Amino acid sequence: MTIRLAIVGLGKIARDQHLASIAATPGITLTAIASRNASLPGLANFATLDALLAAGGIDAVALCTPPQVRAGQAAAALAAGLHVLLEKPPADTVSALLPLEAAARQAGRTLFATWHSRFAPAVAPARALLAGRAIRAVRVAWKEDVRVWHPGQGWIWEPGGLGVFDPGINALSILTAILPRPFHLTRAELSFPENCASPIAAELAFADTAGVPIEAEFDFRQTGPQSWDIAVDTDAGEVLLQKGGRILTDDGKLVSGGPDEEYNAIYRRFVDLVSRGESDMDLTPLQHVADAFLLGRRRVVAPFIE
Repeated sequence: MTIRLAIVGLGKIARDQHLASIAATPGITLTAIASRNASLPGLANFATLDALLAAGGIDAVALCTPPQVRAGQAAAALAAGLHVLLEKPPADTVSALLPLEAAARQAGRTLFATWHSRFAPAVAPARALLAGRAIRAVRVAWKEDVRVWHPGQGWIWEPGGLGVFDPGINALSILTAILPRPFHLTRAELSFPENCASPIAAELAFADTAGVPIEAEFDFRQTGPQSWDIAVDTDAGEVLLQKGGRILTDDGKLVSGGPDEEYNAIYRRFVDLVSRGESDMDLTPLQHVADAFLLGRRRVVAPFIE
């Protein structure tokens, strides 16, 4: 069976990543679009999710809308008997997602909270490498220019938009995938522009269950070279993940690297989950973000002007 998919929210991430990956994935085909301000020729186009659901003719939706509305949209899609793929972050709160898992089970449908950075080519090799090492410390530098990667996306500065945690959660999704032990937040300082409700930078300290320190810096104000790096100090040298999980070196020697095919892997995973009647709803990265807002000291910085 070929899954008939609709994209809800035809914005930057859908155009940059989802469209090409859907086209490249066997077992799924793009059938419709629901978006207030965009459409695609040759497809059924709807202004709202409600209009899409009323029309029928689809098996699944990929929710690429801002996180503030995703949980409600997912609930409506599941109630309509559809499988649901959630862009990251899957919603603006953890508690909004918990009833959805039960709803998916009751409906016999797949619910998939995607973490695209976990599918970067060097992440699985890093996990295997670190499984046999004694880890001494971890440092994360996740710094990018918001004007380049999120132009005109005002929702990211609103409550629930996550601010710098929108990219920073990618680092957390990798850390929770590659480190052999769970970890928890011990300290956080969040920098809020005086005209924004979400942070533009964050300094975080974690410790794993063995007391290993983990430090992370997230910053939306980076100009020039962009940084998406995780360095792990081990008993056998430094394990370094660079470019968001695309390149892995071990004590300076290249171990793994490859092209960016994260979203292709996401859609292969989605097709597989649907075929097996299973869901994948790991919320750990979002829980770490929620902890940062709970524990973080707030610092007001200069206003953000795009």
